Amino acid sequence: MPKLSDYDQFQGLHWETGSLRNFLAYQGITAPHTDQPYSEAMLLGISGGIVMGYFTFAYQGYDPMVRILTRNTFEPLKTIYERLDIQSNVRQTVNPDKGFNNLLDVLEAGSPAIVFADMVSLPYNDLAPDDGTWAMFPILVYGYDQNQGIVWIADRSRTPLSVTIEELAIARGRTKKNKFRLQTHEPPNPNKLQSAVEAGIRDCIQLFTEAPPKGSKNNFGFLAYQKWISLLTKPNQRSSWEKEFPPGPKMYAALTSAFYDITIFGKDGGAERRLFSQFLEEASLLLDKPGLNGIADKFQKSAEAWDDLATGLLPENVPLFRETRELMLTKHHLFLEKGNSALDEIHQISDRLTEIKDQVSEDFPLNSSQTSDLRETIANKILAVHDIEFDAIQVLQAVVE
Repeated sequence: MPKLSDYDQFQGLHWETGSLRNFLAYQGITAPHTDQPYSEAMLLGISGGIVMGYFTFAYQGYDPMVRILTRNTFEPLKTIYERLDIQSNVRQTVNPDKGFNNLLDVLEAGSPAIVFADMVSLPYNDLAPDDGTWAMFPILVYGYDQNQGIVWIADRSRTPLSVTIEELAIARGRTKKNKFRLQTHEPPNPNKLQSAVEAGIRDCIQLFTEAPPKGSKNNFGFLAYQKWISLLTKPNQRSSWEKEFPPGPKMYAALTSAFYDITIFGKDGGAERRLFSQFLEEASLLLDKPGLNGIADKFQKSAEAWDDLATGLLPENVPLFRETRELMLTKHHLFLEKGNSALDEIHQISDRLTEIKDQVSEDFPLNSSQTSDLRETIANKILAVHDIEFDAIQVLQAVVE
């Protein structure tokens, strides 16, 4: 049976950098500056590092959302491949049977496969099926059990995940662009590593200080912090939180979606600033720039400020908000630590979160004055993050020039 019995790589936290990290580590490929597998921190840095992005969305029939980008999302995998000269072997088909046979071919050849799958369709994610919602991300498939009809997956959890072959086929076929796509990779070119790191740092600085490749400049970098603060503190402004997210279900949706992005989405707290700090420590060694270690410390402090901001979104002094925050974190850590085996507990938490959402919608726990105070508190915490990172990016720019 085509299952890689020696597969043991489950350290990747984000779909893109984590899946690539796990793939390279299983192949025994090491980085020249550490003689260890390429770390996810290094891949994050090369892809363009961290960012601040602020967006809001409101679609008919769905809760409104505040989306906080914490990493460079402009073609991160493509960027890593190009900068490290990684040659990819891609197979893609619109035929489900051919897609499955392509997967078996790779496994039988002794390699895991990176496949693209819809997170909403994979049952271990505990997301409600929805014809109008999908999210295609790379995951790593490392085995197929014919007798049980299941496939084995490495996807953020620290333990093996499994779904049926039918469930994987549905997830892989969800969108036309990535339908039944899989890929394997040749080793990175170690001679490209230094230039890749330098380019990643430049990208990071530019996304904080200059206009992004796409979209409004006010949605990225330091301007995005200022925009978010303004929308929280100036109620008469167009698209202010008072207008877009008034007390009730809309504000609760805004608070929980922002908390999720800062703390949970492809990460484990700190808006990925701790991971970026680790990247800078590695870059210090690779580029022979000891000053980067001091900047790494600044981003450790930034991670703490982001955690404080996340707590401020769902604060201790509002019992239903505190319970929401604790349940969201517990659900996340159950998935990371136990995977499929925690699904019963995860479902129970989801049921309780639904109850809280309904309760908050019917009887919001803050009055108008308290709501205004909460928005002001959140704005102050955002400003604290801004100030730490403004200093850190300025120093980073000076060190690498």
